[in-house]
Amino acid sequence: MHLQLPGFGEWVAAFLTLCIFSFLYRDNVLYRIAESIFAGISFGYYVGLAKLNTLDPNLFRPLLGDFGAHWSLLIPFALGLLLYVRYIPKLAWISNWSLAVYIGYYIGVNLLQKLHGDILPQARGTMIPLTGGWGAVLGGIIVFVGVVTVLIYFFFSSPHRGPLKPAARLGIYFLMISFGASFGYTVMGRVSLLIGRLTFLVHDWARPLLLSLMGG
Repeated sequence: MHLQLPGFGEWVAAFLTLCIFSFLYRDNVLYRIAESIFAGISFGYYVGLAKLNTLDPNLFRPLLGDFGAHWSLLIPFALGLLLYVRYIPKLAWISNWSLAVYIGYYIGVNLLQKLHGDILPQARGTMIPLTGGWGAVLGGIIVFVGVVTVLIYFFFSSPHRGPLKPAARLGIYFLMISFGASFGYTVMGRVSLLIGRLTFLVHDWARPLLLSLMGG
């Protein structure tokens, strides 16, 4: 069986992976180098995505193709450029104009989207009909009680006294369960990434290298 040695790309990937794993021992220069490379490549990648998927189709191509019909695009382009004057101390206040326009536009455009995409579906998901088996009924009751008690916990207009106090305490428990489940899901995602890197190190880099050195 012909075994191919790890190529240059595998060596670079293995080296950077081991540099990241070296943080398990302590913070060191190799880890900071790998971290800086990762951050720089990620930033460059997302800048390229922004140019290809946003600036080119929505700004550059329309302006170069038919400037007379799309000259108004220069206004948001200028507002975007004004954001960078924040790095000039004497002119930093001008960037507040762009921020004000951006925040106002974002709130106005995304308010209905958030309402129809997040709030109303979540409210609809809470109103579960108490039909079907006992499991479905019990699940619907738990969801309803959880939503109501969490809302009571975040109701700060009046102190949590009387019947509101145990309801708010129950809401805290629901929040702890929710945060714990979210954290567990995040940990499982990170573990899957770790398994992927370990699989790469063992099967794609270390195994071919060792077998080649041993003449296998």
